[in-house]
Amino acid sequence: MPERVVVGLSGGVDSSVAALLLKRAGHHVVGLFMKNWEDDDDDEYCSTRQDLVAAAAAADVIGIDLEAVNFSAEYKERVFAEFLREYAAGRTPNPDVLCNAEIKFKAFLDHAMRLGASKIATGHYARVGRSGNRFQLLRGKDAGKDQSYFLHRLNQEQLSRVIFPVGEMKKSALRRLALEAGLPNHARKDSTGICFIGERPFREFLNRYLPKAPGVIVDEKGKRLGEHIGLAFYTIGQRKGIGVGGKSGSAGTPWYVAGKRLESNELIVVQGHDHPLLFRKELKAADPAWVSGDAPGEKLLSAKTRYRQADAACTLERAPASEIRVDFDAPQWAVTPGQSVVLYDRELCLGGGVIT
Repeated sequence: MPERVVVGLSGGVDSSVAALLLKRAGHHVVGLFMKNWEDDDDDEYCSTRQDLVAAAAAADVIGIDLEAVNFSAEYKERVFAEFLREYAAGRTPNPDVLCNAEIKFKAFLDHAMRLGASKIATGHYARVGRSGNRFQLLRGKDAGKDQSYFLHRLNQEQLSRVIFPVGEMKKSALRRLALEAGLPNHARKDSTGICFIGERPFREFLNRYLPKAPGVIVDEKGKRLGEHIGLAFYTIGQRKGIGVGGKSGSAGTPWYVAGKRLESNELIVVQGHDHPLLFRKELKAADPAWVSGDAPGEKLLSAKTRYRQADAACTLERAPASEIRVDFDAPQWAVTPGQSVVLYDRELCLGGGVIT
């Protein structure tokens, strides 16, 4: 049945094809362009202006109205402030997860409902399913593009109001459809990263908001190897930019960040990609979010501890309601506090939490 659907148009090809498919299905479609960042918004690093032009050009071809809305205040309060708090605490947050939960499927959803929409849609590669009276979050059909990892904090209310029109498509077929439909952004490069950083050097950006707090770099035995500029500027598994050279007997073996001692402000580094300190077989996560509303209980599942990672077989252990405990079949490399662990039961994304 035709519905009034508000589509988040980013200027990219995925959201444009989502709008096109909904329009062709007979829905009353309105495009909404979200501006989420204002500080230092220039064409060199943050392409908001080009994105809006691209979204408007696509909307014109599709034949839908486009509204631009500014969520930068909400973004700064709900996403960026938390981003800085996590880095200051020595963790490595994932702002894309928080942006989906707080902006795209909260502030945007609320705005769309005020516009009289019955549903919202985005260009995410994911699918919504049903089991009885419960909504399910399913992986996108294109395994290489699946974005359910970033959507794992969506709840039943949000899923009941969202459509993912491109979730059934492969990216190659989507670009072909865009070309055939005459969409001007059919070959536009996919965006990477988050707008407020863009392509700028990350350390330079973070230094504008967080003070440097220099400390000592040590190896696993506590031997001093050098100085770091502040624990916030390093992440577990990092290899480049540590500033530690080789040592006698092990020339050429790269160093990796393996841990942080917040109380003594020490950065722990080890040599070799396969050093035991870079692996964890178990993890705990806080702030759990379950798509169904309930924790799945002890069972064999798979999990990702970062987006670009193959599923790893694991067991969800019994834990308090405020915590997730995961035991992996095989040790996992560079499990990073602040990132999300996301659990799956085959195609079904169950939810996840923030790694501690």
